[in-house]
Order: sequence, then structure tokens, then C-alpha cells
Amino acid sequence: MNRQELQKLVVGAICPLPTPFDEDFHVDNGLMYELSSYLIDQGLATGNAMLKVASAVGEGSNLGDEEWPDLLSAVVKAADGKCPVMSSINHKDTFRSIEDAKKAADLGAVAIQVSPPIFSDPNQDDMVRYYGAISDAIDIGVMVYNNPWFAFSWAGKTVSLGNIEPGTFVRMADFEHIVAVKWSSPVGQSYEEMSKFSGTFNVIDNNTDAILCHKLGGRGYIGFDPVFPKRDLEIWDLMESGRYDEAQDLHGSRSSPEYKEFAARVTKKSGGISRVYKAVWEVMGWNVGPMRPPSTPLTSEEMDELRRIVKGGGGI
Repeated sequence: MNRQELQKLVVGAICPLPTPFDEDFHVDNGLMYELSSYLIDQGLATGNAMLKVASAVGEGSNLGDEEWPDLLSAVVKAADGKCPVMSSINHKDTFRSIEDAKKAADLGAVAIQVSPPIFSDPNQDDMVRYYGAISDAIDIGVMVYNNPWFAFSWAGKTVSLGNIEPGTFVRMADFEHIVAVKWSSPVGQSYEEMSKFSGTFNVIDNNTDAILCHKLGGRGYIGFDPVFPKRDLEIWDLMESGRYDEAQDLHGSRSSPEYKEFAARVTKKSGGISRVYKAVWEVMGWNVGPMRPPSTPLTSEEMDELRRIVKGGGGI
């Protein structure tokens, strides 16, 4: 498919799927199929959403090369062409990223989310070469994942390994299969810098300001609420209709202050972006297991507190 065809698919509420594990931390592909089928039944479909496999929320970097293909196959089978499926490639070199991208395409993914090769210490020219090579090697779409928070201090300066400058995205304009940018503001730059390339790529907000992103030409946002799964589809419809005030009110209700405080407090005890997210799925009746170690599961007391918050109307 060409960029225009692919961009019709990479839109809406992008749903990062948790990876289900059994009690021995083995991937439960059957449960992943059931969970994906449930979300399709809730209305996720081509044009309003995507299912995303093996992302950070899905513990993609913790999955073995023999695990994620079966996981992706389970989701593609459950989607059955009703909702597009994206797979993730996490911080690999050019050769291995292309290898994984081709495998994802063969398994039915219509797009891949690709993180910068941060452990190669890339500069902006490296970023262009990396994404250009992947684009040339495949026929499915690429969503570039800007990771400006992967940084370290050196000689009194903050050096970001995952930061992709707005001008670098502009340099990618001719890469046919780069179709979207998962957007977070680069270090020291404003969110509105996305306007430099939003006419070329589908800009997908990464938990910053979904409404502003759409106003500036964006085409979707990351995040999905297991408590009220249809709410994100309604938010997307409101934005597409230009009813931004209503969309903002509904989007603002997705996460209660009590939940935010709880999540911030609990994640200080043990890390992992999926740790509390998976616990919310469990509260909603989907026991997808804890994160793999070294992250620890929530305590029984924390689960009781989360249950009270969620059942009281607080989403995530």
C-alpha cells in the first residue's frame, strides 16, 4: 500500500494491548485473542482505532523473538480484518528492525511502531538513515516513536538518545512508508512544532494533549481506557466533528485525580509502564497477569484501593 492508503488506517484511538501472562510468566496467546475479540466487539474498527501489540505497555522489550510473532498472530486473527493491527519494534539496529518489520508484515500487521535505536547513540543523520532504510525495505506503514525522555547527563549537558527533531521529520517526507509520528515534544521545543510536518504524516498524540493535536492537524492519540472502552471512540468522533469543547470535557473525565495520585504513588515502589494498567484490566475482570520481573505486582491492599477507585467511576 502507498502512504495515502496506509494513513487511512493509522488513525483514531490507538489501543496499546497488555501482554497476558500465566502464573509462570509464559505468554497466554489464547487470552490475548479473547481480549482482542472483546475490544472489537466494543466497536474498535477501521477508521476509528487500531490495536497495538508489543508496545511499551505491552512489555514489547521483555518479549522474546519467539514470543511476539505468535502474540501478533493471535491479535490479527481476532481482528479478522475489522480493525487494523500495529506491531512494535523496540530499540533495535537497522538490520534486526527490518527483519522484524518483514515478519510483522507477513503475519498481517498493516503498520509497525518503531522506536529509535537508542543504544546505537544515534544523531539526527543516523535517525534519517535508520527510518529511510526501514521504509525502503517494507510495504506496510511505519509510525515513528519519538522518545525524547531517553536521556543522560554528560559534561553538564542533557543528551537525549531518542529525541528526533522536527526538522528531521521534515527530512523523512519522501520516505513512502513513514506514515505517522507518535508525538511528544522534543527537548526544549514546543508541542506546536508538530505543525511543521502534520501535513505530511499522521501525527498521533502520545498522552500529552489529544485535543490540541487534532486541532493542529493530528490524526489520533495513544491511550485506551479498559473501564469505559467506548468512551475513547466517542472522543474521536467528537474531534472529527469539530466539537472540541465536548471532546475536551469527555477526555478530561478519563482519569480522576484520585487515580492519578494512586498511580504516581504506586509506581514509585516498582517501575514499569504496564504495571498499574494491567491491574486495571484485572479489576475489570481480565486477569492478564503482572509484569515480568523485576517489576513487582500490586499488593492486595493496593488492588483493593484500585478496585474502589475504579468502581467509583474513575477511569485511567
